[in-house]
Amino acid sequence: MNQNRLIVIAILVCLTTVLSVQSAEPRPTGSPAYTTEVNIPYRNPVPEAEMDYIEERCRLDIYYPREISGFATVVWFHGGGLSGGEKFIPAQLKNQGIAIVAANYRLHPQVRCPVYIEDAAAAVAWTFKHIHEYRGDPNLVYVSGHSAGGYLTSMVGLDKRYLAQYGIDADSIAGLIPYSGHTITHFSVRKERGIPGTQPIIDEFAPLFHVRKNAPPLVLITGDRDLEMLGRYEENAYLMRMMEVVGHQGTELYELQGFNHGQMAGPAHELLLRHIKKRK
Repeated sequence: MNQNRLIVIAILVCLTTVLSVQSAEPRPTGSPAYTTEVNIPYRNPVPEAEMDYIEERCRLDIYYPREISGFATVVWFHGGGLSGGEKFIPAQLKNQGIAIVAANYRLHPQVRCPVYIEDAAAAVAWTFKHIHEYRGDPNLVYVSGHSAGGYLTSMVGLDKRYLAQYGIDADSIAGLIPYSGHTITHFSVRKERGIPGTQPIIDEFAPLFHVRKNAPPLVLITGDRDLEMLGRYEENAYLMRMMEVVGHQGTELYELQGFNHGQMAGPAHELLLRHIKKRK
């Protein structure tokens, strides 16, 4: 199995708080200007009984360059175990000539599986259908996220049913780049069924269940196997192996030595940018 084991230096980051619906971003000398639009609803009308929570959570922010066109876009899903967390634009992905779409999604226990996967798919679909309005290239839409966000990334890209509801072929995603995501059924999904987190399950809510030859390029990134959450590296290594078995030609695995589950996102951003630049 091909495997990249990296020793990287952590970069300290500081997130910029967006205070208005649309705001200009500070920029380094010579870089394009950026704008952030916040709290854009991405779900279609739904039954009134569900409206309040959807209005609260099914919103996204988009950070994009104003002065260039044809740029790539990363749809970014936050972590938090599918039960917490808030959308944000990763600071290391700013001023890189790309757009970031950061989406919230509904959370356990207010909703149960597969609602959060459906929300993630709706946010990706919104991006495919609207990024041209910002002069982005719909053929360069990547999906990424950390931890629970990595799980959602893999589910949306490997199980084609979720995006098919919006008339979008998941194979049109330019790349799936999950950070330290479950490849077995997520522990919150197991919790909803009364199954302990130490009991591994592979069913339709596991990315491993959906291995297929023609999936988008898949870049799997985890922290150090000895520092990660229970078996997270090994889960991803097995997904890579099974993608190879079915004939997928575009799966890569990176293990960030010396970084635990929470620390690995910073250096992982550098790998994401590398793969986007390689594709362009």
